[in-house]
Amino acid sequence: MFPPTKKYKRPESVLVVIYTLTGKVLLLRRADDPDFWQSVTGSLLWEESDPRQAATRELREETGLDVADGLRDLGIVNRYSILPRWRPRYAPQVSENKEHVFALALPAETAITLNPAEHDQFGWFTFESAAAKVFSRTNRVAIETVKERRE
Repeated sequence: MFPPTKKYKRPESVLVVIYTLTGKVLLLRRADDPDFWQSVTGSLLWEESDPRQAATRELREETGLDVADGLRDLGIVNRYSILPRWRPRYAPQVSENKEHVFALALPAETAITLNPAEHDQFGWFTFESAAAKVFSRTNRVAIETVKERRE
C-alpha cells in the first residue's frame, strides 16, 4: 500500500449496487459527463480501514441514504486499470485500483438526494437496462451478479 497523502486519492474503492425488491436498480449520472451512468462508487479515505465504512459514507454522500443495516458485502474484489482520464488523481506510480463490491436492497424506489458536485441525475432502471447503461465493466458485472443473487 502506498503511504497516505492528501495530495493523491487512495487506489482502493467501493461500488454499491442499490436495488429494489420490485426489480429496479438505482443509477446516478455523473455531473461531468452526461453519458456516464454508474452505481454508487467512491475511494476509501486514507484513514478508513474497512471498505464497509467507505460504502456507508459514500451512500450517505451520494444519495442521502443513511444505512446502518442492510448493506451486504458481495465478497467480490475487482482490480482494474485506472483510465488515463483519472490517473492524475493518483500517485504517479499508481495505475491500478482495487474495488470492493456491495449491495443494498430497498423495499421500493425512494427519493434520493444527489450531491450536485458529483451527480446531476438519477434513475431507477430494470436490471437489464441498468447493466446496459453503466459505463464500467465491473459495474455491469456487479449488477448482473446482484440480479442472480438477490433475495
